[in-house]
Amino acid sequence: MGFVRYGRGVAHDAPASVETSVEVRRSRRRTATVSAYRDGDRTIVAIPARFSRAQEQEWVAKMLARLEHKERRRRPSDDELVARARDLSERYLAGAARPTSVRWSANQGRRWGSCTLVDGSIRISTRLQGMPSWVLDYVLLHELAHLLHPGHGPEFWRLLEGYPRTDRARGFLEGVSFVQDEPPGADV
Repeated sequence: MGFVRYGRGVAHDAPASVETSVEVRRSRRRTATVSAYRDGDRTIVAIPARFSRAQEQEWVAKMLARLEHKERRRRPSDDELVARARDLSERYLAGAARPTSVRWSANQGRRWGSCTLVDGSIRISTRLQGMPSWVLDYVLLHELAHLLHPGHGPEFWRLLEGYPRTDRARGFLEGVSFVQDEPPGADV
């Protein structure tokens, strides 16, 4: 496999003073591709053994940037959630759902999201961070639909018919719930 070298890098969402280790793995079997992934506090970057030190540094920097970009996309800020909710409301609900706030919440229990009709606020479970964007979009759209129809009656489900991945997202969340030992069919 070659040798393993450890370096230091800055974690994607940590303060600049907090560092995480970067492990570079050189492989003789790897001829052209470079890959990177997070493993706890470490970032593993796999490169071909033939790469020079300059190529190694270049590719480690590229792969760290790609990982950060990918993670940022999967973990939008509260402001990005608001913008995403507005966009989903425009695209699928003719702009009729207008929440007063949309933010991440760590205290959702077994729910994926919640909507408070009294003040028009939406809370999205932090357990959704890192899940595919189409799953997050479904949960946001589900909660937006509650601003227009509080229950889960036929009118409510008609609002979600326009979103092409509703069934897929519901199945994904049911699978995650099953794995996490939650009862199937738990409300979003």
